[in-house]
Amino acid sequence: MTEPLDPDMFDTVCPSGLAPIRFGDKWAGMIIRCLQDGPRRFSELRVPLRGITAKVLAGSLRTLVRDGLIVRTAHPAPTQRVEYALTPLGRSMIGPMDAACAWTREHWDELLDAREASSAPS
Repeated sequence: MTEPLDPDMFDTVCPSGLAPIRFGDKWAGMIIRCLQDGPRRFSELRVPLRGITAKVLAGSLRTLVRDGLIVRTAHPAPTQRVEYALTPLGRSMIGPMDAACAWTREHWDELLDAREASSAPS
C-alpha cells in the first residue's frame, strides 16, 4: 500500500506560476509528482492539490491520459474504484521536471526581480 500523500507537499505560498518552464497545464506537473510513488485515486489527488476544483482535476487527468503520460484503471465491483498511475512515458518526465525545479530554485531571485520590474508602474 502506498503512503498517503502529504497535504502540504506543495507550498501554498510558492507562486509556481512564476516558473517559466511548464509541463502541460497549470496542474499537470503537480499531478505527475503526486503519482511518482504509485497509483492514486481521484480523492487522494485532491488532498495536496487543495486549490483545484473537481472539474479542473478531471480535465487535467483526461489530458494526461490522452497524452499517454498516465493511465486510468477502473477496478470492477465489489470495491469499484478508479486509479491513476504514471505510464513509462509519464515516469520519464520526472528527470526533466527535477532539472526544471533545480533551475528555478537557482534563478528564483532573478525571476522575482524580473517580474517585479515588469509590473512596476512607469
